[in-house]
Parts: sequence; C-alpha cells; structure tokens
Amino acid sequence: MAVLVIQTAFLGDVVLTTPLLIRLAEQHGPVDVLVTPAAAAVLEGHPAVRELIRYDKRGRDRGLGGLLRLGRTLRSRRYQRVYLPHRSARSAALALWSGAPERIGFADGAAAWSYTRRIPRTGAHETARLAALAGPGPVPRPSLELRAADRALALCWLEQAEVHGPFTALAPGSVWATKRWPYYADLAGSLPGPIVIIGGLEDEAAGRNIVARDPSRIHSAAGALPLRASAALIELASVLFTNDSAPLHLAGAVGTPVVALFGPTVPAFGFGPLGPADRVVEVSGLACRPCSTHGPMVCPLGHHRCMIDLSLSSVMAALDSRFVTSD
Repeated sequence: MAVLVIQTAFLGDVVLTTPLLIRLAEQHGPVDVLVTPAAAAVLEGHPAVRELIRYDKRGRDRGLGGLLRLGRTLRSRRYQRVYLPHRSARSAALALWSGAPERIGFADGAAAWSYTRRIPRTGAHETARLAALAGPGPVPRPSLELRAADRALALCWLEQAEVHGPFTALAPGSVWATKRWPYYADLAGSLPGPIVIIGGLEDEAAGRNIVARDPSRIHSAAGALPLRASAALIELASVLFTNDSAPLHLAGAVGTPVVALFGPTVPAFGFGPLGPADRVVEVSGLACRPCSTHGPMVCPLGHHRCMIDLSLSSVMAALDSRFVTSD
C-alpha cells in the first residue's frame, strides 16, 4: 500500500513525528513524507521513510498555485492512505487533492470534516498523540539516523575549535522570542569545562555574545554546521541546556540528557523532554503561564517574568553531578 504522511510543521514537530513513522513502517513498509525543506534533513536516511517530498510553502511553492501543483504531483503517485499529524487546513487540502481514498487525521483538525477517519487527540506527550494515528500500540522513542558523515563533520569542527574531552552544549535560540532565556552567557560563565553553542544562522549573534564571556573555553557552532552535524554535536555533548525548541527534541532523539528551560509554554502541553535523566526548570506560581501554545514573539503583559525570573541559580540547581564537565 502506498502511504503518505503530511507533516509541514516546525523542525521539532518533525522529530516528534518519527515514532509515528516507525509504527507506520512496521505496518506498511517505509512511507513517503511531505515536509518543508528546512525539516527534510531530520528524516534523511531514516529507515521508516521511503521518499521525502519537499514543500516550500513560503518559497517557490507558496500560494494557491504552488498548492495546486503539489496536489497534482501527489495525485499522480496514487496514494491509498494519507496520515495527517499536522492539523492545518492546507495539509487537509493536499490530502484531498492527492485523491487518496483514506485520509486519517485528528478530530480537532482545522478541516477534520474532510478526513475519512478522525482520531481523538489524546495522550500526555506529543509523541504518543501522533503515534496514535497508526492505531494502538507501544510508542517508540523519537529517532534520528545520523550517518558517519554527520558525525565526522561534528568531530572535525570540535578538532578545529580545539575542544577536547567532555563538553556542555547550550542552545540559546528559539523561533519564538519569548521562549529565549536571557542568561545563557551567565550560565556559560558559571559552568566548568568546554562549552559549545548550538544553533542556526539566526543564532550567530547570540553565540558571539556568549563566547565573549570566555573565548578560551566557549565556542560557537551556531550557523557553522548543517542540521544533522549539529545533531551529531548534541549527541557528543555531556548535557544540553535548551529552551523549549527544536534542539530539545534533537537531544531526545540522539539520547543526550537535557536541562530544558520553559517560560511562556509548559511541559504539560506534551512537548517536554522524555529521558529519565532530563530536567525541566520553570517559574512556578505565575498566573499568566502559559500564555499561548507556542509562545508569542512579545510578552502580552510586557514583563516577560516567566523567563526574566528564571534564575541562574535555579538552572544550575537542576544539574546532576554526572552532567557536570570538569577542566
């Protein structure tokens, strides 16, 4: 059976979709996945994926014309079943235009009326909610199939940066501004041993600011490596400090312990870390938390206390002795 999964959400959401892909591959063999170009690297070489179809919804495929062209392409592939972990109307339209006789998605989707099977969106964690689209059963852990080339790039970068031995990784960025903790430079200055900053091109300035605290032992890989090599760096780290953002989920997929800093969002939304050694740090007792599903770009009340009041001492206190690197 030809099966398609449409998941055009953010990079972290694609990581959390891998348990669903694994379940579907067990049932039908490897499946095709429609993703954005930015997130496609997450699934490259994954054994549950037969083919990646890239949908540049904000670039060359934007607008109704791009949507219709992609719909025609999907129809030509004659899919029998489409799964919709992304609940947008645009994803539902693509599923309809694919001509697939079976379209399976969540009952609270924006165009759930167009699905042939609607699944209640329940479960404590997003991985379990998404995997439920494949039916009842155990939920695999998120996974990345890192290749030797990905790990080689990460090791080469560490060698050039003269980072030797255990190191701590920091991921100060987030698509959503209110999710960014403002004290990463102070954290880097307080932690012992080598520090490596993880992030994309958009995090270069934050990386430089943190490196300035102690250039002799703090190094920034933000914008210097492709996504998969960055994930390989996270895999090599003793622990990752991160906001509620994609690196949190990349760490979970490669098995690196995390200290996750939550501000405008809360782990109860289902996007918290999953590992037994992971820690969550957040400010309790704020009536305004959570303020939105994703975290807005600007604090609605203007004070941003959910992150401003998240102290360096509380973050340091979350450390277990086995995480701490030493000189």
